[in-house]
Amino acid sequence: MNKLKTMLCAVFTLMLVSVSSSARADTSNFAGPYIGVSVSGYGMQLSGSSNAGVGEGTDEVSIGQVAPITGFELGYVIPLGTAFLIDAGASMYSGEATLEFHDDNGANVGGPDTELGPKDVKFTVDDLTNIYIAPTVVLSDTSSLYIKVGLTEADVNTTGDVTAPGDLSGTSWSMGTRTVLESGVFIKTEAGYTEYNSISAIGKGANIDSTNSYSAEPTVAFGTVSLGFRF
Repeated sequence: MNKLKTMLCAVFTLMLVSVSSSARADTSNFAGPYIGVSVSGYGMQLSGSSNAGVGEGTDEVSIGQVAPITGFELGYVIPLGTAFLIDAGASMYSGEATLEFHDDNGANVGGPDTELGPKDVKFTVDDLTNIYIAPTVVLSDTSSLYIKVGLTEADVNTTGDVTAPGDLSGTSWSMGTRTVLESGVFIKTEAGYTEYNSISAIGKGANIDSTNSYSAEPTVAFGTVSLGFRF
């Protein structure tokens, strides 16, 4: 993750240099509304802990999931001069990651290990949405380089006798390239990461005591390829 942050800083510096030295390009080839579909490889790290109360100790759980995720995006590109653009839009992605806490004493007798018992808890993270702005440098009439910052949210569903935590929100940072053909068809490649807030829940008291607490901290790194059309 630190390497990715360093790369983003380097790209930003390169963009500043490009703005001052870039030859004049046809920014109108990028301007206007667009739609796109994407395929992403998401690597989600979920680190969580459960605490059974004072003197009972803490159980740590950590999983890593890598999965293909599909999505779509809508946006609008505004030219600013002969070499600079502002791209603003929104995207939605489908896919999920889960984190489970299993209580051996409360597990279903004779059931499979993956089956939740009355004292087990599962967090499911899915349906990611992102609103973004992407300062862009035009490298030629058909290609550009951008950095993107956005607000990302995801739904959190909980299974078990615990309170429902709030949904996830975080900040996404990424960098990418965009190539636009004369027909309006474009291809984007992008890499980035998202830092989310933590989620937490406590027992309701029926099967899980109210002194029991559960928390999870997701971190996501991703790579995306998009195919779209500029109107």
